[in-house]
Amino acid sequence: MPLLLTEQQLGWELIMDPAGRSGAANMALDATLLAEAARTGRAFLRLYRFDPPCLSLGRNEPTAARYDRAAIARRGLDVVRRPTGGRAVWHEHDVTYAVAAPIATFGGLRRAYRAIHARLASALTALGVPATLAADRSRPPSPAGDRASGPCFAIPVGGEVLVGERKLVGSAQLREGQAFLQHGSILLAGSQDTITAVSCQTQAASAATTLSAELGRPMTWDEVADAVVQAWGDDISSTILHHPPPSSTALFLDSAWTWRR
Repeated sequence: MPLLLTEQQLGWELIMDPAGRSGAANMALDATLLAEAARTGRAFLRLYRFDPPCLSLGRNEPTAARYDRAAIARRGLDVVRRPTGGRAVWHEHDVTYAVAAPIATFGGLRRAYRAIHARLASALTALGVPATLAADRSRPPSPAGDRASGPCFAIPVGGEVLVGERKLVGSAQLREGQAFLQHGSILLAGSQDTITAVSCQTQAASAATTLSAELGRPMTWDEVADAVVQAWGDDISSTILHHPPPSSTALFLDSAWTWRR
């Protein structure tokens, strides 16, 4: 078992990945970073893009009932099922982040969720957006239960990043042993309407907003990524020193995984 250090002791390894990868490549790399954190006790912050744009589905979503597979194919969409839970996200104009670290870094999963979002909110505030964290509250039950469709950005829950009552960052977590992965999407522009277009079911109205809409000007990936790095603090080491470990995309390219339920 690796020695689990506090955040101040271990430091953060930064991986900047602006060129963009496919959905399968991005999810495989995040899963590999989680395995590395569980094995060695290292802590990673990764900032990245999807290229081509991608529809990511939550690990436990009933995808076969919720989304129109034929419509996705007709549109030629890249689609991937994430290793984490939550609901669908359309990744086109966003900065995606991943944090993989020992759970002890933040003292627990719920604390990690809020602490990471607090840093993201600080970064967005520095850019001029009055970002806050949602008060702790449970997600309201859906009339159709677990099979109700809806994008990740439909309903804010406790600890998420808001501007007013509108959601700006959507995130999900996964635990592996004594480590965790949290990754999510910071919306720069655009909308989540692609999810509606390929859904088999009526969805809740989106509660999302974007940085460009809030600031009234286009926002670039580099601006937001740099702000996140600055907000992370002095215990982060240069991306030049850290490269992603090799990862296999086999699981995330497998249609049996993507459409497993």
